[in-house]
Amino acid sequence: MRIDLHTHSSISDGTDTPEELVAAAVSAGVDVIGLCDHDTFDGLDAAGAAGERLGVRVVRGIEISAEHRGVSVHLLGYGCRVEDGPLDDELARIREGRTGRIPAMLDRLAAAGMPIDDVLDDFVGDSPSVGRPHLADAMIAKGYVSDRREAFDSYLADGGPMFVARYATPLEVGLDLVRAAGGASVIAHPWGRVSRDQLPPVLLAGLARSGRLDGLEVDHQDHDTATRTELRALAADLGLLATGSSDYHGTGKQDHDLACNTTAPDVLDELTARVARRGGRFV
Repeated sequence: MRIDLHTHSSISDGTDTPEELVAAAVSAGVDVIGLCDHDTFDGLDAAGAAGERLGVRVVRGIEISAEHRGVSVHLLGYGCRVEDGPLDDELARIREGRTGRIPAMLDRLAAAGMPIDDVLDDFVGDSPSVGRPHLADAMIAKGYVSDRREAFDSYLADGGPMFVARYATPLEVGLDLVRAAGGASVIAHPWGRVSRDQLPPVLLAGLARSGRLDGLEVDHQDHDTATRTELRALAADLGLLATGSSDYHGTGKQDHDLACNTTAPDVLDELTARVARRGGRFV
């Protein structure tokens, strides 16, 4: 069984619609996918319906924009009740922060000789979760950069010349909201985009002991072999689940093909059981 628990659709910053994502999973021989769009549940029903038609199990997930002491942390929540008021309110606040910073970033791009106002809407589409990847796609269309990686490396990344800070949920608040909504929490690529100094083992141990955190995304393209080995040992020592995922974004992210990393069936079973005990909805 091939299980990929972290993918994105065009409802956030992927390039495949939810239905196209499921069809791509079929073509790639993937049996189970987790749809974890950024800060929104809006694509889950469409993906789930497509999964029923095409024979792919779609795990209901989300990737929450969180932070710890000013450092960005991506928090995966699996099986949350989408009608949960406190979580929904927090997600709306995050999305408002996403949208609210776009004008300032557009102003900076224009001042640098890269105006893109006239094409941005072409790439946002129906997404309620507007983000930097949409700006990157507009920059590509205007010929300012060749791909998303160049857009981020040269302009849009944290601390870059076009970066504008926004609201993100404090990590422990996010963990509590996921748990209260019946979900299970996994920190995405914990030592990929941030360092082990910023998310040290002692912090992860505290979150594990508190019962807030269920797992770590160990097998991810942002982790080299040594990092994966260390994280896997840490997860085992702390009693955390170790997941693996592609972080697939369609054509929006290179070297993240579906199922390039996978999750073990027993880990999926344990996540399913935890969500069931907490009253969430996994599929």
